[in-house]
Amino acid sequence: MAVHEEGGLKTAEIAPAKGKLGVMVVGMGAVATTLIAGVEAVRKGLAKPIGSLTQMGTIRLGKRTDANSPLIKDFVPLASLDDVVFTGWDIFEDNVYEAAAHAKVLDNDHLAQIKPFLEAIKPMPAVFDQHYVKRLNGTHVKKGKHKCDLAMQVIADIQAFKKTVDRVVVLWAGSTEIFLEPTAVHQSIAAFEKGLVDNDPSIAPSQIYAYAALKEGVPFANGAPNLTVDLPVMVELSKQNGAPITGKDFKTGQTFIKTVLAPAFKARMLGVAGWYSTNILGNRDGEVLDDPESFKTKEESKLGVLDYILQPELYPDLYKDLYHKVQINYYPPRGDNKEGWDNIDIFGWLGYPMQIKVDFLCRDSILAAPIALDLVLFLDLAARTPQLSHLGIQEWLSFYWKSPQTAPGLYPEHDLFIQSMKLKNTLRHIMGEDLITHLGLEYYD
Repeated sequence: MAVHEEGGLKTAEIAPAKGKLGVMVVGMGAVATTLIAGVEAVRKGLAKPIGSLTQMGTIRLGKRTDANSPLIKDFVPLASLDDVVFTGWDIFEDNVYEAAAHAKVLDNDHLAQIKPFLEAIKPMPAVFDQHYVKRLNGTHVKKGKHKCDLAMQVIADIQAFKKTVDRVVVLWAGSTEIFLEPTAVHQSIAAFEKGLVDNDPSIAPSQIYAYAALKEGVPFANGAPNLTVDLPVMVELSKQNGAPITGKDFKTGQTFIKTVLAPAFKARMLGVAGWYSTNILGNRDGEVLDDPESFKTKEESKLGVLDYILQPELYPDLYKDLYHKVQINYYPPRGDNKEGWDNIDIFGWLGYPMQIKVDFLCRDSILAAPIALDLVLFLDLAARTPQLSHLGIQEWLSFYWKSPQTAPGLYPEHDLFIQSMKLKNTLRHIMGEDLITHLGLEYYD
């Protein structure tokens, strides 16, 4: 492998993105079908990849006066959309066209233009247990004598797909599982593998997929708030096999807005007395989250954001008594068109109160699909980058998550703008470019 000099150190070069990148999606529902259909529409020139940093974003190199801001996809060796191949698993037999039509995110005209491509993608039977997702009843599921048997079946699926492509990434786009906490079974590879054989109830289906992927040296992204890769066993497997992992739960609507507004309040030293958030949505995600145990998983993911951004322990006069409430209500008429409503009670000079109201009429899967695409491409890049591949957790991808994953004992950074700077500086770093601090004093020498 070639090396180049960087800061006096020899650094191995990133392997090129040659050949096909296989994307295996767990859960062929609204997000997955919107992602797959969207990628094909972009490839055919029918639409633009709006919302995707990898496809439309630029990165500044050098000084502002250099006027050097290439597209990210022209700066780092990302896989081309033309080389992306999709497959996956689902608990229903519908092909991707049927699933997309059922999800009702994209209109019929859009889907009709790429119908043959979508119809050709048929899901494999999925690992499913209704104990972990109460509101669904899967009919297209794997059978096995224990969870180890199911994990081996997923590994076999990955191995078979590997023979048809050059590299693979696995993406969880399935439903939110019930709330689980780490137990002894999650503390090591040996304990987890014994737990698979023993059918340990602390091992949910998402963990089986993550184990299978990481065991195969395949990066894994978790688009839901489940306890999945944020476990010692998964970090160990990730480092051992050079299979990058990152945070969980796509940062799409309401939390995206929070990670924009909360840093602004803190930057201006404005206090926050309360933040009430409620959501209505009517897709499969909304139906699943109507179950209290699944909602608990989502609630934990959404509630942590403000504490980490506002740091009440450092600013007790401004944030220590903040009341934060989050609700999600299943409302079928809305389908995938989610409404996130926030009432924010803030206070300013001398403690005088003010209010901000935000009503975000968003489309959940339209916001999630480009995030999923970026994560797939960036995780594949990380797997080909010697400086990143064996780190395990890719904290530089925190930008995309409601719950960024970090090293043990390290608090996560939720501020969207710090996350964006971290992501772009990581790209500069692995390409041997100077980092940008925004100090800018050199312009005034």
